[in-house]
Amino acid sequence: MRALWLEDRALRLREDVPRPAPPPGEALVRVRLAGVCNTDLELVRGYYPYTGVPGHEFVGVVEDAPGAAEWIGRRVVGEINAVCEECETCRAGRRTHCERRTVLGIVNRDGAFATHLALPVANLHELPEEVPDEVATFAEPTAAALEIQEQVRIGPRSRVVVVGAGKLGHLVAQTLATKGCDLLVVGRSRRPLELLAARGIRTGTAEAVAERGADVAVECTGNPEGLEIARRAVRPRGTIVLKSTYHGRASVDLAPIVVDEITVVGSRCGPFAAALDLLARGAVDPRPLIDERYRLTEAVAAFEHAARPGTLKILVEC
Repeated sequence: MRALWLEDRALRLREDVPRPAPPPGEALVRVRLAGVCNTDLELVRGYYPYTGVPGHEFVGVVEDAPGAAEWIGRRVVGEINAVCEECETCRAGRRTHCERRTVLGIVNRDGAFATHLALPVANLHELPEEVPDEVATFAEPTAAALEIQEQVRIGPRSRVVVVGAGKLGHLVAQTLATKGCDLLVVGRSRRPLELLAARGIRTGTAEAVAERGADVAVECTGNPEGLEIARRAVRPRGTIVLKSTYHGRASVDLAPIVVDEITVVGSRCGPFAAALDLLARGAVDPRPLIDERYRLTEAVAAFEHAARPGTLKILVEC
């Protein structure tokens, strides 16, 4: 099959990648559309030693499902962690931390920048008709944004600062806004802040952050400067949520975290059903984030575009 291939931090288009042959319990999905995520860009930079087809944000149609023929023909998105269901972590209910998991386009499983991919049927979610493909590609990052609310109590009286207004920060802000909290999103680029302001979300630069005033600070930049802004923003016994992967090491002054008894929470994959509900109802609208669409044959150029400063979401038609 045709696929984008990552090896030794270099991308190239290949025509000879073996098409997945799904075993019983898995499905073969013909990919219609895939989104370039910051994690994909970090993989190219060497964040994790991955060789294979990148990509984990997708929408597609099931072409084959051994033992589950009722799925054939359904338009789907999919959770990215394929788990064993047998290890101690799975049995304890922490499935996304399965000791033997593969992760679509990230760990030992070819991903979505290809004509086809394979995932367990248990990972698939059928799409409502009212969710178009370009919106469906945001199901995975919207679910990741919603994971914050699974981990931290957010209510109308919560004071929340989101640091970073890029693709993920934008979705984090939209999902948090549904809770009616006192929300401020800070960033550098004017355009994404204007998009959020048009939705009635308060925005500003780092200078707008009141020190030690937030109950929760969500760090979405993936750089040490953003982490420091989040640390300064949060009150004693508040919570910092880390939503971005970091390439390399990030230094932070730990003394204030100890003295102020700050809770630091790592956060990644989240609830797909809740994400699809918000997208179907239009409570979260990611379409203004889409900057450009490319064909799979142009996938290398798509990644180059996605890596440019100020770019929001790039989609690839597979």
